[in-house]
Amino acid sequence: MLKKEKLERINHLAKKSKEQGLTDEEKKEQEALRKEYIKKFRENFKNHLSRIKFVEDLTEEELAEIREKQKNGGKKQN
Repeated sequence: MLKKEKLERINHLAKKSKEQGLTDEEKKEQEALRKEYIKKFRENFKNHLSRIKFVEDLTEEELAEIREKQKNGGKKQN
């Protein structure tokens, strides 16, 4: 994530843009900060998505069977 100072600067420039407008230099700075923010956001989002684990829906019986196997250390019951 971006540093707190950069986020505050993005917000300051956005507010100033609405209230009185920005100089050409400030517009360039704002654009660069926004690009950096979006890049970091996408990186974090992709990282978050890569950690998601998909599991199939199971019936109650299948869940009970799996839990029983885990409880018994994976040994099969006869």
